[in-house]
Amino acid sequence: MYNYSLASSSWDNKELEAIQSVINSGIYTMGNNVAHFEKEFASFVGSKYCVMVNSGSSANLLAIAALFYTKHPKLKRGDEVIVPAVSWSTTFFPLQQYGLKLKFVDIDLQTLNYDLNALKNAISDSTKMIMVVNLLGNPNDFDEINKIINGKDIIIIEDNCESMGATYRGKQTGTFGLIGTFSSFFSHHIATMEGGLIVTDDEELYHVILCLRAHGWTRNLPKENKISNKSDNPFEESFRFILPGYNVRPVEMSGAIGREQLKKLPDFLKNRRDNAEYFLNLFENSEDYYVQKNIDNSSWFGFSLIIKPNSGKKREEILQKLSENNIEHRPIVSGNFAKNAVLKYFDYEIPGELPNANYMDNYGFFVGNHQFDIKEHINMLYSLIK
Repeated sequence: MYNYSLASSSWDNKELEAIQSVINSGIYTMGNNVAHFEKEFASFVGSKYCVMVNSGSSANLLAIAALFYTKHPKLKRGDEVIVPAVSWSTTFFPLQQYGLKLKFVDIDLQTLNYDLNALKNAISDSTKMIMVVNLLGNPNDFDEINKIINGKDIIIIEDNCESMGATYRGKQTGTFGLIGTFSSFFSHHIATMEGGLIVTDDEELYHVILCLRAHGWTRNLPKENKISNKSDNPFEESFRFILPGYNVRPVEMSGAIGREQLKKLPDFLKNRRDNAEYFLNLFENSEDYYVQKNIDNSSWFGFSLIIKPNSGKKREEILQKLSENNIEHRPIVSGNFAKNAVLKYFDYEIPGELPNANYMDNYGFFVGNHQFDIKEHINMLYSLIK
């Protein structure tokens, strides 16, 4: 019997050797390997600057925090931010923690990204930012989003934690907004134990993020920077605090692993896309299921299936069958996040209804994709639920 898991290890001896090299060095905290990985990742996505942190969740936290601490703050408490109704919890939590007002917008049932008509209708004179989430590897239609906000002073931030390696019009997702965030958690496109990355082309934001990552001190800033008059005295600069920061530094092992994983990422992406092509050949024209429509060049985090209205299939029975046959499955991301009790702590608005998010929540489920050939697993899935 197959074991079709949600995710699998992408490590071999290269990663183990990288860990051992850090152990041999005796320096485990953030150091040269992290710095090299940041440069290499920035080059891979085509961004000027990259900061590694301890998780994709922390990447989102610092991305939002940084917007409050530039010389001319880009956001203030109470500002309106548009978010999709479907994403992971830590897309939303930093927005609440910084006192922003969330406006939840429905998704497109085919792409699982923004319903573009709903997005257009949700934008008001109060809208200051759109959180663009590239869901499950799928890039958003940035041409259309840019048309919608043309002439408006609205920031785009990209949560690209599920979509490393995806491209739109040949450009890497995570680089269309002012800031982009990535995750290198175990189940994602590369794995560094735990880890996250933040990219931007804005030098001031880069320096703010560097400062916020480690206690809000100046120690890790370059001598010439946009936020501090840094002296030449290392003793004075050791513990000089200028921002209310965090400690979300990655460990040095994660940087060393990341360097090895990044070398493999092109092959990982090819295999994921090959698996997706096979999956789509089986399911794309199904009478029973909607599958995610690729907007341009998805990196295929995994495979979503949503039972069509006239199918007659029952999700509970399908999920039971998957469990009996060792096929791991989950809700699609968080389902409709707006249904969660945690929203009692939020300042939020839901303009109209969220019919597509609700339908997906009630009739959708998710299975994994992998960085190696899983066509036999996809065949088994198909034979069980077709």
